[in-house]
Amino acid sequence: MSADMYLAYDYPLLSAFWTMLWFFLWIMWFILLFRVVLDIFRDDSLNGWAKTGWLVFCIVLPFLGVFVYVIARGKSMGRREIAQARAQQNAVDAYIRETAAGGRTSSVDELARLSDLRSRGDITDEEFARAKDMVLVGAAPAGRATSVTGTQNASGTPTSRG
Repeated sequence: MSADMYLAYDYPLLSAFWTMLWFFLWIMWFILLFRVVLDIFRDDSLNGWAKTGWLVFCIVLPFLGVFVYVIARGKSMGRREIAQARAQQNAVDAYIRETAAGGRTSSVDELARLSDLRSRGDITDEEFARAKDMVLVGAAPAGRATSVTGTQNASGTPTSRG
């Protein structure tokens, strides 16, 4: 039999675990290195020369550079990460609120506009009551809808009080 067939027997289980540990540590090292480099560029409190110095230190002496950076600036590194996560979450929440609204106005906004029109004298109390009922019901019957700036006459035809 050839030596290739006995390869599994020549590599014991403990050596397989040892290899997986080193592979895991190697991956973690690169994740830490990339996070430090990204944090160097993200930090607005550092000027260009300081960013260059930290970057050169992390590239020329990677183990020492990364460990010194984490010791010296690790706390602020975490704060910047949290601030960025909060900013992203706020942006997503604002986008969801804006998209969910879909350009529609709420009934409270409609009632506030109607009240403002009534206080300026643009619509009468009767027109305000009818429009308020339509807003509170949610949808006006077909052909009887009035806009906020227009009213209806006795025949149901929309008129404008420009």
